[in-house]
Amino acid sequence: MPELPDITIYLEALDARIRGCVLERVRLNSPFLLRTAKPPLAEAEGRTVTALRRLGKRIALGLDNEIWLVLHLMIAGRLHWKKAGAALNGRANLAGFDFAHGTLVLTEAGSQRRASLHLARGLQALCAHDPGGLDPLACTCEAFAAALGRENHTLKRALTDPRLFSGIGNAYSDEILHRARLSPVALTQKLAEEETRRLFEAVRGTLEEWIARLRAEAAGVFPEGVTAFRREMAVHGRFGQPCPACGTAVRRIRYKDNETNYCARCQTGGRLLADRSLSRLLGEDWPRRLDELG
Repeated sequence: MPELPDITIYLEALDARIRGCVLERVRLNSPFLLRTAKPPLAEAEGRTVTALRRLGKRIALGLDNEIWLVLHLMIAGRLHWKKAGAALNGRANLAGFDFAHGTLVLTEAGSQRRASLHLARGLQALCAHDPGGLDPLACTCEAFAAALGRENHTLKRALTDPRLFSGIGNAYSDEILHRARLSPVALTQKLAEEETRRLFEAVRGTLEEWIARLRAEAAGVFPEGVTAFRREMAVHGRFGQPCPACGTAVRRIRYKDNETNYCARCQTGGRLLADRSLSRLLGEDWPRRLDELG
């Protein structure tokens, strides 16, 4: 799922291409994409794009008649800038947003249709689409600590809760926790003050670093190849590969469709975190520490 760094780069690319331009037409290629009936989609056509915003992991395009188009890419949704009037052939192409000089195409891989388009009239209606989490690049350490300790959850869950923090998902939470040298299952209300500050600094440092990386990678062109798995990442998506800090093989916890990656030596003091399905299967045979792996 595109997260804060990816959405930031998408917005910068869109700002350079469509701010001040007329959205001539919206073509839908999937009946499941549009989730609202009012205001009607026709009210967005022929209007000028005047604003672009990030709402968590959503992209909002503001028009000159106070209509907002709110795109949620979910896990497999991606944006592409094509030539004007680009064809929407194939099931992966869900919508085309036509401008005189190009078409913004929304695609979604796979068979599940999770990406969505909502229309909202006015700022109050737009805010209803905002989960409300703190902007991790704009808040103070004190505000971060207050949000983090509001309820007693694991760090992984807290960081990825959109009601607490805006735009952090599965991939960057893994990278943040590795940078902070903290366990993904540590509890928020048991963190020491120094650990909370370390986590805050890791959030800021990780997100700012990846925004800079992705901005340099795009280098003025529209960002293609947006993915949650990048070769330069320290632990996310790198199960079994060496941790760049200590060389220990990266471990994982799998639960349903999600996977958390971490370094046991850097983050958990050598303790292995049990994968639910495997620990149930193996019982006492499940290794608890790195040295038990031989």
